[in-house]
Amino acid sequence: MEEHSRSTKRHRTGHRLLHASHFSPAIAAKLVDYFEALQPSSPIQVFPDLSSREREILALLAQGYKNAEIADRLVISPKTVRNYVSNIISKLQVADRAQAILRARDAGLGIPGSNL
Repeated sequence: MEEHSRSTKRHRTGHRLLHASHFSPAIAAKLVDYFEALQPSSPIQVFPDLSSREREILALLAQGYKNAEIADRLVISPKTVRNYVSNIISKLQVADRAQAILRARDAGLGIPGSNL
């Protein structure tokens, strides 16, 4: 499905290039290829130093969940959540939980409708 979407987008982009500037289809295709190669193929991951579980917990913190609520939701112990929070604070090089939450929110974590 993603390939079809890219192909359709490529066709529309190439078609616009061809008509807008009178490039041949071959040149238009090469221009499209060039500019597509400049864009990252996968979304940039926020906080790459964090594990996926740490990002998940940070997102829940940013949404306002307390440690006990996170533990219940993820079916882990509250002690495990505390350990994760300590690791997150250390990896983000912030002083406390509140600063970690601010960094997360600034990066878009914990925002309703966000896929981060």
